[in-house]
Amino acid sequence: MAMDKDLLMRMLMRMMRIRRFDETVKELVQQGELVGPAHCYIGEEAVAVGACVALRDDDYITGNHRSHGHPIAKGGDIRKAMAEILGKSTGYCKGKGGSMHLADFSIGILGESGIVASALPVAVGAALGSKMKGRDRVVVSFFGDGASNQGACHEAMNLASIWKLPVIFLCENNQYAVTTPFSDVVAVENISDRAAAYNMPGILVDGQDAMAVYEATAEAVSRGREGSGPTLIEARTYRYEDHSEGLVRILREPYRTDEEVEYWKGRDPIDIHSKMLVEQGVATEDEIESVRAEIAADVEAALQFARESPYPEPEDLLVDLYADPIPIN
Repeated sequence: MAMDKDLLMRMLMRMMRIRRFDETVKELVQQGELVGPAHCYIGEEAVAVGACVALRDDDYITGNHRSHGHPIAKGGDIRKAMAEILGKSTGYCKGKGGSMHLADFSIGILGESGIVASALPVAVGAALGSKMKGRDRVVVSFFGDGASNQGACHEAMNLASIWKLPVIFLCENNQYAVTTPFSDVVAVENISDRAAAYNMPGILVDGQDAMAVYEATAEAVSRGREGSGPTLIEARTYRYEDHSEGLVRILREPYRTDEEVEYWKGRDPIDIHSKMLVEQGVATEDEIESVRAEIAADVEAALQFARESPYPEPEDLLVDLYADPIPIN
C-alpha cells in the first residue's frame, strides 16, 4: 500500500512520543513523584499508532487501563495527559481521573477505564449512536488478551455483529494478563479465531509492525463505514515493562524469562518502522534522530507544564461529578 511521507513520519513521531512519555512516567514512579498505578505502553506503540492513523479525527476510540498510548496515538495533548497523571487541574479530567482515565471528546477519545473489558460495550453504544444518526463514524475499541475472556467482551461483539455496527474490536495481545500467559486461558490458538462465532472477519497481524496494523485497520474501517459491520483484529505484541510499575517488588517468582523479553525487544516497533523509512528512502537516520530529539524536548516541556500547574481546589471536589451540581455547605 503506497503511503505518503507525511503519514509515515507522523506514525514515527507518535510512536516516539508514546515511548518517551511512558519512559518519563516510569521515571516519575521510580522517583516517588507519581504515586499510584501506572501501566506503561512501552513496546506496544505500533498497535495504537497503526490503528489511529487509519481514523479520522471525528472517529471514536475507547481504551483500557494501559491508557497513555491510545490518546497520544489519536493526537491527544501530552501536556494535558501529563498534568492529569500528576493530578493537576490542567489535566484532561481536571486532575480527578488520573492515569487510567484520559478523555478528549473533541478528537474522539471517549475515555479509558481500569475495569477490564468495560470500554467494549461503550464502543458498541457509540457505534450505535453513529448509525442511528446517519453518520459514518467508526469506533476502535482497544482491549487486551485478558479482557477477551470477559463476558462483556463477547456480549459487545455479538450485539455489534447482530446490528452490523461500525466497530473495530482491536485486541492488543501482549500475551500476559498481568502474569498469566494467554495460552493458558484461551482455548483457541489465536484470539482472532473467535470472530467466527460472531460472523465477523477475524484478522491476526504483527503488532510490532505499524504498517501491518494500519493496513488491517484501514480495511476494517472501510468495511465499517460502508455498513458491513464489525471486525476483530488481534495484534500480537509485547509489553517490555511489567503489568504495572512496581509489580516486580511483590512477585514471588518470575512469570517470563529474560530471553523472552530480549527477543521481543529485538523486534522493537520503533526500530522496525525506522528501518523501513531508511530502506525506502523516506527519511535519513539523521532525520529520525532529529525527530527523537524534538519529541524528547516536547515531553520535557509537558512535564514542566504539569509540575507548574495547580492542584484542584477542595471546593471543586464535586464539580463535573453530577449533571445537576450538589452544593457543598
